[in-house]
Amino acid sequence: MNQDTLRLLRECDAGIKMGVATIENVEDHVQAQQLRDYLNDNKAAHERLRQEVKAELQKVGDEGKDPAIMAKGMALVKTKMKLLGQNKDGAAASLISDGCHMGVKSLARYLNQYKDADESTKDIARDLIALEETLGAQMRPYL
Repeated sequence: MNQDTLRLLRECDAGIKMGVATIENVEDHVQAQQLRDYLNDNKAAHERLRQEVKAELQKVGDEGKDPAIMAKGMALVKTKMKLLGQNKDGAAASLISDGCHMGVKSLARYLNQYKDADESTKDIARDLIALEETLGAQMRPYL
């Protein structure tokens, strides 16, 4: 496995973990069933991709990458603050939408940065981008 492939897999791993953590931070506050369904479906899709990434990383004895502690901490604080208001579905949708946008942006940057990654790893990153774009679009009616 070349270094670009390993680095891209690690970034996908961190992105998936951050996405799942964000969903878990808001899911208990969501009231609309359709919004809850979108979050649960996307979380399950993230977990399936996580298993693919994990399997590839295990082939080379790598344990993956966790999201930055500061990023996770700041996201949790922001989540708790936003969810104090009246419109919990709107706040949750806003947080998820922002996270999706940041995820798409980061993953696109990593795809460009790690040009020599193998195609199957690039496909995982593209699948993750597509998941984030879909979830972001699903949040719009709740903003």
